[in-house]
Parts: sequence; C-alpha cells; structure tokens
Amino acid sequence: MQADAMVLLDGVNVDVPPSWIRPGAAIICCEPTLETGIPEYIPNLLSVAYFLCFISDIEISRAQTPKPVTQLAEEIGLLPEELEAYGRNKAKVRLSLLDRLHSQPDGKYVLVAGITPTPLGEGKSTVTIGLVQAMSAHLKHNSFACLRQPSQGPTFGVKGGAAGGGYAQVIPMEEFNLHLTGDIHAITAANNLVAAAIDARMLHEATQSDKALFNRLVPSVNGVRSFSPIQISRLRRLGIFKTDPAALSMQEISTFVRLDLDPSKITWQRVVDTNDRFLRKITVGQASTEKGQIRETGFDIAVASEIMAILALADSLEDMKNRLARMVVGTSRSGQPVTAEDLGVSGALAVLMKDAIKPTLMQTLEGSPVFVHAGPFANIAHGNSSVLADKLALKLVGRDGFVVTEAGFGADIGMEKFFNIKCRASGLRPNVVVLVATVRALKMHGGGPNNLSLVAGGCRSNLKKQIQIAHLFGVPVVVALNVFKTDTQAEIDLVCQIAKECGASDAVPCHHWAQGGRGSVELAKAVDEAANRPSNFQFLYNTEVMEKIRTIARKVYGADDVELSPEAKSKIDYYNQQGYGSLPICMAKTHLSLSHMPEKKGAPTGFVLPIRDVRASVGAGFIYPLVGTMSTMPGLPTRPCFYDIDLDPVTEEITGLF
Repeated sequence: MQADAMVLLDGVNVDVPPSWIRPGAAIICCEPTLETGIPEYIPNLLSVAYFLCFISDIEISRAQTPKPVTQLAEEIGLLPEELEAYGRNKAKVRLSLLDRLHSQPDGKYVLVAGITPTPLGEGKSTVTIGLVQAMSAHLKHNSFACLRQPSQGPTFGVKGGAAGGGYAQVIPMEEFNLHLTGDIHAITAANNLVAAAIDARMLHEATQSDKALFNRLVPSVNGVRSFSPIQISRLRRLGIFKTDPAALSMQEISTFVRLDLDPSKITWQRVVDTNDRFLRKITVGQASTEKGQIRETGFDIAVASEIMAILALADSLEDMKNRLARMVVGTSRSGQPVTAEDLGVSGALAVLMKDAIKPTLMQTLEGSPVFVHAGPFANIAHGNSSVLADKLALKLVGRDGFVVTEAGFGADIGMEKFFNIKCRASGLRPNVVVLVATVRALKMHGGGPNNLSLVAGGCRSNLKKQIQIAHLFGVPVVVALNVFKTDTQAEIDLVCQIAKECGASDAVPCHHWAQGGRGSVELAKAVDEAANRPSNFQFLYNTEVMEKIRTIARKVYGADDVELSPEAKSKIDYYNQQGYGSLPICMAKTHLSLSHMPEKKGAPTGFVLPIRDVRASVGAGFIYPLVGTMSTMPGLPTRPCFYDIDLDPVTEEITGLF
C-alpha cells in the first residue's frame, strides 16, 4: 500500500489481491526473457517502474528533509552575523559579505540559456540545478546556482512551479514558489507607492496655488521652516542653490512646487503579481473627491516593474537608492523628465526595498547552495537573476569553483540581455554558455511532432542560430540535451552530432530530472573543460539607439531591417535629446519565436521587425522597445494551473503546485 509501482516478474498470471495495491499505483507485468535470469533485467524494470510512477515534483521535494540553513551557511563559509534566517529552510545574506571577501578571486561564471522554447519551457532551471549538483557531489567543485524568484503569474497561470523538477530542484519547492522572503511584495508596494504619489501630486497641483503648495510641501514645524534633503536635491537640479525657504523668489517657488506632469505622458503604471488581463487598461480618478482628475492608465505584472529590474542590476544598497531616484515616471508639459526623486518618494522606496536587496539562500535536493534573487521576465524585461547574487556566489566558491546562473527564455532574449545589459552593469564576464535543448522543441522547429528529419531540421535552424548568437559574444557553447522519457537513442545521438557540427564545443545528453546530479556528470565535465579554454568576450554594440536596435534585429533575430512607428521614432529622438542614447537596449519581444511572430518557428528570415513603441527605464539603465503586440500584463488561460492547487486543512500540505 506504500508503493508507487509494483513490478511482477513472473508474468500476468500472478494473483495480486486489490487490497495490496495503493489506488493510482502502476502495475508492471514482465516475463523473464533472458536465460541468465532476473539480475540482468532488474535495472531496466526499475527504470520502467520509475517512469510509470509519475511521482510529482512536490512529492520528491517533501521526501527530502533540507539541512538547516544555518548548517548550509556554515558549509559555504558564511559567518553567523552575515545570515538573517527566515525560518528553518531559507535566509537572507547580508551584503557585508562582499566587503569581507573583496580580495577573494572569483570562480568560473557559467550561463545557462536555451533554444526558442515551447510554451512550457525546456528545462533551463532543472539543467542549472542538475549541473550544480553534479559539480558539487561528483566533481567535488565548490558550486553555486543563482536563480530567479518565480512570479505568481506563471505559477498560477500556465507553467506551474519554477523550482526545477524531478531530482533536480530547489527545496522546499512550496516556499520557493510561494512568497519566499517577500521580495516581489516589496517591489509591488514600492511600485504602487510611486503610482499613488503621481496621482496625488497631480491632484494637489491642479487644486492649489503656488503659495499653498509651498506651505504644505515645506511646512513650518515649531516655527521653523526647512527643506528636507530630497527637496534640496530637487532645488539643485533646478539650478537653485538656496537652502533657506524664505530666500526663494515667487518664480523659484513656482518652479520648485510644480512638477506639471503631462497626464498623457505618464509612463509609470501600477503592478500586481497576477496574470490579470482586465487591468491592462483602466480609468482612475472617478470618485467625486478626486475633483475631475480622471485619466487612463493600466497595470503591469509586478516582475515587469522597473523596480524589479533595478533590484536585479544594482550592485549595492547605495547604487539601488540612486537608481530608484533616477527613475523617470513621466514628462512635464514643458518636455522635461520627472523622476521619483522629484516626487520626493525615492528615499521611501529604498526603505521598502532594504531587505529585498539581500539574496535569499536556499539549497538543491542534494544540498548544494542556491541564491534566489530577483525575477524579471525575459520577454518584457532583461530576464536574469541579480548581479549581487552572482557576485556573492563567485566570491564564495573561490578561484576553482563554479557559479551557474540562468537567463530566461531563448538565447535570443535572455542570453542577449545577460551579455548586453547585465554584464555591462556588473563588469562580470562569463566563461561558458550552456545551451539547453529538447527533442520536443527541436521537432517543433523542424515542423512537426515526429521522425528524425524534423529533429535535424530543428537542429540546423533554431539550435544552430542560438549557438551562433552566443558566438557573436565570443563565448564557447556546450549544448545540454534535456532528455525526456519519450526520446529515442537515435534522436539523442542525432542532436548531439549536429550540435557539434554547428559549432558547439560539446553536446551532452542530460538525465538530471530522473537521476539528479549523477545524470549531469558528463555535462559538468564538458562545462569544466570549456570554462578553462580562453574566451574572447565582447559586447554586440556600442552605438546610438537606432543602430543598437537594428543590430539586435539583424544579427540576433535574423531580420532584414526594423520598422518604427511614428511614436517610436519620436520617443527615440526625445531619449537622445535627454541624454539617454548611451543606454543599452532591452527588447520586449515574444519568446516563442526568433522573430516577432510567435507562429514562426526555426530560424525565420526575410522579415522586418516592427517597433510600435520605445520606453526608457532610466533607473534600471536601459531603453526598451516594444516589438509588435507585446504585452506587459499576461492573461490567464481558459484552464489556469490554480484549478489543481489545493491545501489539506489538517496536514497543511499543498497539492497540485507542480
């Protein structure tokens, strides 16, 4: 009654009482066909039994008791005062660790990317975790995984949990997927505080005189009127170097108190960490108390917030605070950018984010350390975990160790942004790219579900193109074929052969889902070898905005050219005028194709990439063009994952999360 599967070695005529069998268990009947007897076919039977059991990820996670996070911290070299425990299984790590280890040499830096995926993904997270488990337990290297925190959007929407899977996952997976240490909630609170500040300021400016605004913005306290530090910063940006409120002229008072935001040019939206399509466009200010200050706005998903991007790219608390201050929320009627610091809110944002900036320490199923930090989507943001997590991990593993970090979606999106945005911000340089592929995705790119010719077609189109994209940056590539139980040996051999023909340093089948670290040993050896080769890392571009967009479109996506809408053209002109033209580009594009057309698989050519709008995340430090109909708020499918998620009120066990 405890078993997930029963293997009957003597054929189908064995009488097994139903009371012996747990409901839902698999029964496998086998005739002994080898004269040498049972021992020779037992391994195959157990393999069949394993695959027929369909043990869920969450059951595997619960079967392993994580070691206390304090023990894990001691093993990897953290001091007790550098740890802030959140319960037994996870903890925040203080940034003071960077100061203590500043002279420690960095380890090897490995990026896991992928080919253009199917909607359910191809297993980059499982490869990342399986690789680190293999490095740690089998090759005896200090190793660290750095992953993004899952958004509630896909967790309850399409994909379910994002902790990896099978015997290559982060545990406890419920904690990993639900709330964790509250970073996304902090981002949501900070983002929406900015939104509230914008609308409140517009209301007060519309209904008060300059004098009344000044008296309320700089109130007299116990007979003394003084500017706050954030107000002095605004005065200096305006060219006013007075510090006594009484010394300001009426013109200076007017300039100081009026942001004069143009309602039609506000770029800041509210966020919520749920796929909610009906919030894509809303109207605010309809209550009579708002005195007619009605305007159209909308919601983005929380992980698309610029504050999430800032969390992922900041390299210190001070850097994060400065980036938050620089965030542009809209434009004044005179055409000047208005920042979060102009609103007087940036200091409060730093307070809300002071704990979120610390990476969260967890562990894999086999006890290898993992940093979980930040979670920007790769199709609508830059799609990588935090710079700080990578920097801390590289110091902790030391010169001969390995840090494996993951970029979202295909290499054309997450990897390109990792190189052009994250590496610019961090100053870190990767040693090797692991490119994840699956037979099912290659068949999709080859044009259908079956036969070797379709697999070969997918290899020589999408896989080949993604390898070439990595080579644009001068980084060696190891292809990791994430093996599914339905893959044939002929398919596996063909993919590995063609991948090497297309320029991969090596191509290795991986069985981490079924075997954990043991199933990724060959991958770990290939990565170790490739990481010790000399690399010639280089950025893809270093020009003005339009040329950067065109370079990505042509060299990465394979487009003939780009086509800008009138709005996109005027935005580029404005950003160049404001001095933002040197910022890197973060394309917001579908992840389901190298092109802007999700249905175009393989490696499309002969298309023109449409840019319908261009926006700036000045605090995060990039400009993001919106390609085609790309939305920053996903919607729920007809049958979301939440149909299967439930809680046992007696045991408090969660079911259906993945």
